[in-house]
Amino acid sequence: MPELTHFDAAGQAHMVDVGGKQETKRIAVARGSIRMLPETFALIRDGNAKKGDVIGIARIAAIQGAKRTADLIPLCHPLALTRVKVDFELDETLPGVHCTAQVETLGRTGVEMEALTAVQVGLLTVYDMCKAVDRGMTITEVKVLEKHGGKSGDWVAG
Repeated sequence: MPELTHFDAAGQAHMVDVGGKQETKRIAVARGSIRMLPETFALIRDGNAKKGDVIGIARIAAIQGAKRTADLIPLCHPLALTRVKVDFELDETLPGVHCTAQVETLGRTGVEMEALTAVQVGLLTVYDMCKAVDRGMTITEVKVLEKHGGKSGDWVAG
């Protein structure tokens, strides 16, 4: 079983040294969803939310979340991201919204945390903008779908 890399021999937390790693193109894709009442879904779909364009604002928030990941997750390396692409899909059968984030960099460590943070911040923004009408919304199924690059190569969720 692989060992946890964020702990030293004495069990103390530390930031992993990536200085000896090759710079390669790194890509990660994450996805999550937020479930809501049908009436809340209709407000988003029809553009009638009181706070404005829910999806547009959530997209900007998700991008900002990816960029600020190292400020939020203590042992994450600050990365120079080369691309953050965020898509939202309205799903009337849920009812709710799916958020997918693809994050890329040319660097020495992966961007999974940035992709996950983008999804979470995007979905939290949807919650924030709609909580006045639906406090029971649920954020679910947030996960990494795939990652590419680096020594460990490609990984795709099964």
